[in-house]
Amino acid sequence: MPIRTSRLASVLATLLLTLLAGCAVQPIHGDRDGSLPRRAELEATPFFPQEIDHCGPAALATTLVAAGIDTTPEALAPSVFLPARKGSLPLDVIGGARRAGALAVRVAPTLDALLGLVRDGHPVVVLQNLGLSWYERWHYAVVVGHDLDRREIVLRSGRTRREVLSIFTFDHTWARSGRWALLVLAPGTAPPPGVEVGPYTDAALALERLGNLPAAQAAYRAGHDRWPDDIPLAIGLGNTAYAQGDLDAAEASLRAAAKAHPASDVVLNNLAHVLMERGRFDEAEALAQRAVDLAGPKLDIARATLADIRAKRDSTSR
Repeated sequence: MPIRTSRLASVLATLLLTLLAGCAVQPIHGDRDGSLPRRAELEATPFFPQEIDHCGPAALATTLVAAGIDTTPEALAPSVFLPARKGSLPLDVIGGARRAGALAVRVAPTLDALLGLVRDGHPVVVLQNLGLSWYERWHYAVVVGHDLDRREIVLRSGRTRREVLSIFTFDHTWARSGRWALLVLAPGTAPPPGVEVGPYTDAALALERLGNLPAAQAAYRAGHDRWPDDIPLAIGLGNTAYAQGDLDAAEASLRAAAKAHPASDVVLNNLAHVLMERGRFDEAEALAQRAVDLAGPKLDIARATLADIRAKRDSTSR
């Protein structure tokens, strides 16, 4: 008797679990050293039962609303869901989060990083392949909990509000996406301990490039509070203040950065530019000359800034 489609899916799911049974799960170091609680679950995380093929908008809406950004899967679908593909690409999910005004940060591809974020109160979007290499079933879900004693992961997934998988099964379906995971934060939220500075800064820069300067500035400020010695965050904080016409804040941020990083040609150049705009040409010229003398990777820009300062001073003194 032919196998119907529904029975085929059931058979494939059973086969998948059978094949996974002989593999080892990724180690969870936080389990060994006690940095993870034995059990954690973000029970208040919202749930949006997905429509057919709309797991991307549903998962993204779940984390956006959890972060305090009001939206729905229906509002996100036009920019996140691709009808031709009957699904959502990871870049579309990231872009949808950023267009909604959120900080979308890639998460390190480890169970420790994932479960650590849940411990700290943050649900995380994950991409799984629930099928096989020859029968792919890509699916977005949201990790909201774990039970280390039972070796289980809890998700908002599909039309199931509380889906429980063994950590073993989850990790293997997740591994097929390269363990892709996304943290969604409201700009200005303190970066959780498990977030790395590089992906965080990239996320803030993406908001700046989208033209959402207030959100980018709030993200840079929160990041700078967490990583005060990071040069790109300091520059971003000053640049977004300048772009919004707040020269006082831009100067203050870049002066602090120049004091902490006197050998950064970019910091010196940007501070020189702000001082030029404020008509303080002598100090601006000295800083720009220092940036040129450093002969750093932005030497051409520093030379152009120095020339602009001298030209503007000459034109105003006539």
